[in-house]
Amino acid sequence: MSFAFLRQKKDAAMPLTRDHEVGGRTLPLRIVENDRATRLTLRIASGGTGLRVTVPPGVSTREVDRFLERNRGWLEQRLAKLPDQPQVRPGIKIPLRGVPHLIVHEPGKRGMAETGHTDDGPVLIVHGDRRFLQRRVADFLKREAKREIEALVARHTATVGRRAKSVRFKDTSSRWGSCTSDGALSFSWRIAMAPGTVIDYLVAHEVAHLIEMNHGPKFWKLCRELCPRTDEAKAWLKRNGPALQAIGFG
Repeated sequence: MSFAFLRQKKDAAMPLTRDHEVGGRTLPLRIVENDRATRLTLRIASGGTGLRVTVPPGVSTREVDRFLERNRGWLEQRLAKLPDQPQVRPGIKIPLRGVPHLIVHEPGKRGMAETGHTDDGPVLIVHGDRRFLQRRVADFLKREAKREIEALVARHTATVGRRAKSVRFKDTSSRWGSCTSDGALSFSWRIAMAPGTVIDYLVAHEVAHLIEMNHGPKFWKLCRELCPRTDEAKAWLKRNGPALQAIGFG
């Protein structure tokens, strides 16, 4: 059986998704046929939230299964090093701008979510029905990300003298931000959990792409001019980003 049936048209293929059990986890596996691929490649999504296998045209499901079995040991080792995938719920802590906040549920009040402070430290108070707690925490992070990032985009674009076509927010597992050739910026709202310096770096990084659509020396020079702590923030995101991506919001 080949993946030829997945084609919608000559130059595009629809990905096939199924569950794959490995290392005590059941992960969504996405199989993508690529005309330019010459071999099978395997990628773990940020935070260990899923797997992606890219295959050349005509590869059979049996070949994919054998490929996954050959790489089982490598997958198990890599997944074992990833952080657990905690689900947002009352009693756990999630970071806001790098500061851990205890999630407190107060069902007797109306409203969304708000920060507060107790003798035990910062808290994120979530109101309303328990069924909607995860969504309300995510909505809170989206609002915080939008407020801070839009202000930073305005500041950095004014510095470089280039306007962004748009600013969008997504929950992406493969990247924290992106910039299209026509100037549309996108950011993962999960970055609201990172320290302010890291948020500033991410925005500076994408705004720098409005001038330099590459990662060459000129790009990094501009990025460091916009955010002097670029190297520190970049290292923090590489070290801690997977843990932020692993947090489950339902």
